[in-house]
Amino acid sequence: MATTVRRAVLTLPAAPLGTENPLPALRPLDEMHVVDDRDRAGLPRDMARQIGYEPLATVLPVRILDGYGRERTPTGLDAIIIENERLRATVLPGLGGRIHSLRHKPTGRELLYTNPVLQPADFALNGAWFSGGIEWNIGATGHTTLSCAPVHAARVPAPDGGEMVRLWEWERLRDLPFQVDLWLPEDSDFLHVGVRIRNPHEHTAPVYWWSNIAVPEGEHTRVLAPADEAWHFGYERTLTRVPVPETGCVDRTYPLRSDFPAEYFYEVPEGARRWIASLDGDGHGVVQTSTDLLRGRKLFLWGSGPGGRHWQEWLTEPGTIGYAEIQAGLARTQLEHIPLEPGAEFSWLESYGPLSADPRAVHGDDWAVARAETERRLAEVLPRADVDAAYAAWRPCADIEPGESLATGSGWGALEVRRGKYRLPGTPFAESTLGEQQAPWLELLDQGAFPEPRRVAPPGPSLVSPHWRDMLETASAEPLTEYHLGVAQWHAGDRAQAVRSWERGLVLAASRWPLLRCLAVAAEEGGQWDRAADLYTEAFDDLCAERRDDGDAWTSATVALGREAMEALLTAGRPEAVRTVWTGLPPAVRQRGRFRLLEARLLIAEGDRAAARAVFDEGFEVADLREGAEVLDEVWAELTDEPLPDRYNYRMRPRT
Repeated sequence: MATTVRRAVLTLPAAPLGTENPLPALRPLDEMHVVDDRDRAGLPRDMARQIGYEPLATVLPVRILDGYGRERTPTGLDAIIIENERLRATVLPGLGGRIHSLRHKPTGRELLYTNPVLQPADFALNGAWFSGGIEWNIGATGHTTLSCAPVHAARVPAPDGGEMVRLWEWERLRDLPFQVDLWLPEDSDFLHVGVRIRNPHEHTAPVYWWSNIAVPEGEHTRVLAPADEAWHFGYERTLTRVPVPETGCVDRTYPLRSDFPAEYFYEVPEGARRWIASLDGDGHGVVQTSTDLLRGRKLFLWGSGPGGRHWQEWLTEPGTIGYAEIQAGLARTQLEHIPLEPGAEFSWLESYGPLSADPRAVHGDDWAVARAETERRLAEVLPRADVDAAYAAWRPCADIEPGESLATGSGWGALEVRRGKYRLPGTPFAESTLGEQQAPWLELLDQGAFPEPRRVAPPGPSLVSPHWRDMLETASAEPLTEYHLGVAQWHAGDRAQAVRSWERGLVLAASRWPLLRCLAVAAEEGGQWDRAADLYTEAFDDLCAERRDDGDAWTSATVALGREAMEALLTAGRPEAVRTVWTGLPPAVRQRGRFRLLEARLLIAEGDRAAARAVFDEGFEVADLREGAEVLDEVWAELTDEPLPDRYNYRMRPRT
């Protein structure tokens, strides 16, 4: 059969994402991948330089997604099916363009780990993320802010005369457009993926990319890559060079042989073919290879310890198979960012498909033999020259304008293209995609003034890049303009000026709580705990007085501000004020797992440890528990010396 592209609906038990958190993400990025200056001094010079290059301070201008829960209902998800006689790829354009499934039809084997549910968890840079399939991580260290966001998708002519699918969006953390072209040639066992990231600006931009492939995790599953050394990063936040495959007398290429979650960034020799494979006990599995620009390869494993196993169940459901991740990126490690010059671009081609090798060689004691066998079999089914030829064939197609639209992404790209008058052949950001969130910024662009709201509501998203900050600075100094200007100044590192802008806006503001909350965060970041507590108390009282209804936007604002206020008041040692905020929350909100945990902390602060212990004994689930967070351990340790119950054990590192 010729390659076909069609729309479909994939139905999965899914937890709704909920409403965006309306509070701007002013706090430092909660990212696990951090190496201190002393450790960086011992790294190779280019790696150390790229680790220190433009690390992300916050996720502004992107909003946090933390409004999801744990209740799942059957949900229809828009999908795009790309299929030939050999492969069937299922793509989810409404969820970052993730490839949910890649099925090899002759053998009936699913090559990826396909999550049977859609359960958001707090793993993305901006919160909501889910496991499974192949995801496209762009922006900065971590899972992309587009994990649960729609992207544009359309049909495009393929190099072989058939059709391919183009995915594209405007990545907002770095203000860069990118595209992912999915090309499945007729009769091919390999899905080709052409990727392009462009810098249309007049300044150099930091770039990050890692293609993340979830693979089934089995007792005899082994991950192979062309390397004898790797950079190990554990949740102790250290980066060390280790031998492959054995470290500490354990073969770490078998994901289940480690106790704790860990990452291994393989040191692929210069000139070696770039590839990584996951093969089961019978030598069958999936392989990813690419042109040479995509130099990095990585294994992430959950390990066999209770924390890792609990996370696996948390991300799907008990009784299902676990997964590991094999990845490919622009740098050697995920801690690095690569400079992209003004007007330049990065482009490469990846290929994904089935691989079978002699299991005796793959699982033998000789790592060199296992590697050689895997690479030999890869060369038989997809020679390196064929990947280079596919890239050369795809590259002229990257500028072809898309045809029939298959999905629509956000309007932020259209706003940026209009502002910058960029020419981006192949990735049109149509003005028809501009929506309610872009409307006030469009008025600022065209009229030079930021409009005051027509109704009382939580403020819309802020924009923070230099050109928008400049426009806000020259606009009339209305309260909402000062609010957004302060957010942009905060993002730029001008904290004192941000505070002055918020204080100016507060003088005439009809809606005071958004400005008070920003000032509270500034006080917290400055270590002014009592001032922060006062500001949060005033902000929450103002929100409760102003709140018009129980609609999603107001509920989200109440939940977000109530949580922050309670945490700040606990830090300041004011349990009576915490109790006041607690009683001001809607009853349904107080039953959420995050607020049950806060209740336990409040009860401890009030001296009622028995009641706090009863909260744990009754049981709760913190739906937005952050990857690597140890708050459950810490609160439990304040109550008792007993071991932490298994239901609360999400530890990703050994106890120290």
